[in-house]
Amino acid sequence: MKYRKLGKNGPEISVIGFGSWAIGGGNWEMSWGDQDDHQSMESVRAALDAGVTFFDTAPVYGLGHAEELIGKALGSDRDQVVLATKCGYLWDENQRLVKNGTFDSIMREAEASLRRLGTDTIDLYQVHYPDTDAHAPADETMRAMEQLVKDGKVRYIGLCNYTVPLIEQSMSVRHVDSLQPPYSILVPQAERELLPYCLEQGIGVVAYSPLASGLLSGKYTHDTRFADDDWRSKHKAYTGESFKRNMDRVEKLKSIAARLDITVPQLAIGYALAHPALTSAIVGVRRPEHITSILAAAEVELDHATLAEIRAAVAR
Repeated sequence: MKYRKLGKNGPEISVIGFGSWAIGGGNWEMSWGDQDDHQSMESVRAALDAGVTFFDTAPVYGLGHAEELIGKALGSDRDQVVLATKCGYLWDENQRLVKNGTFDSIMREAEASLRRLGTDTIDLYQVHYPDTDAHAPADETMRAMEQLVKDGKVRYIGLCNYTVPLIEQSMSVRHVDSLQPPYSILVPQAERELLPYCLEQGIGVVAYSPLASGLLSGKYTHDTRFADDDWRSKHKAYTGESFKRNMDRVEKLKSIAARLDITVPQLAIGYALAHPALTSAIVGVRRPEHITSILAAAEVELDHATLAEIRAAVAR
């Protein structure tokens, strides 16, 4: 495993991070389907054994279940890792997901996450989405995050799914330690503005969905159909003609990966980590082999010609 410093002020973390979205299970609207908790626990242990030190979760993953499971699985190794969770995206009494970045809501969420994780401090606390429901401005949300740092309940602060103007508004209150945007071979939009900005400002970047939520796993075909309880069955990128076009792109990537003697997922992680702004890439994990099969990606080095070839292969 390799390690990089998270921005100019943050800790060193593994270049491959553990993503816990799927292990939340099947009881919420963005579920990946049912998940076996014992298998999830084994996956955490496999990641620890492999040298993974960055574990990312969120309250909405299984409506609290993923946080509880991650806290339990880490156990006595809790202090050996950088534990990241999120706020600003929660559920109401009808289990409907809502965005709320108000000061009081963030403070309540932090206490709830600390209890579920079974820890006294959250290493990296991230705003999951900008507030578009309660309409709290970004600087109000950041004041709550800053207060949590002053109270000793949070060490570092991150943002997810933010635009540059919203990051700048947040930076007027305090420095942002990290950004978590979607970033992959198939979703490269962060390269245009977000990644250069973060590099310039000393903000660490942790990419989520570097495998494009499975599209770059190399295991799907044009005939794949996702189960009804899998959120991808309702998303256009994973259904119909869009899915078939994405599979065409993956076929082109397979030939590049084969020439380099690596897998498509390893190629995808290598592509993400090749960007100088990137600190780590989060891999979604449901089974131990999801971690063990990707470890070689930490060693993948892609030259400029190969990166250009990859971009050309998936160009729309």
